[in-house]
Amino acid sequence: MFLEIVTPEAILFSSEVDSFSAPGINGEFQILNNHAPIVSILKEGVVYIHVHNQEKLVLEDLPGQLVAKADDDKILTLAINSGTLELNDNKAIILAD
Repeated sequence: MFLEIVTPEAILFSSEVDSFSAPGINGEFQILNNHAPIVSILKEGVVYIHVHNQEKLVLEDLPGQLVAKADDDKILTLAINSGTLELNDNKAIILAD
């Protein structure tokens, strides 16, 4: 699936991913490939981006807000204050603060 994370300042992430987890207002949830369409409000928390099948992704080229998880460098983390998630046809867009 394709994930794009956008803030008012910049596009932080734009790439194919295996899955990701987001902090929804009713708790954290995970989105896998071929998930049904969804729109959700996000609260303060951490977005976990799983890129295990990505070999071309260069961690040094990512913005400073995206950090590789300490015990698995194929999981990226991004702290957000709030946001909105839309997923349709295996393309997810997170508008984050």
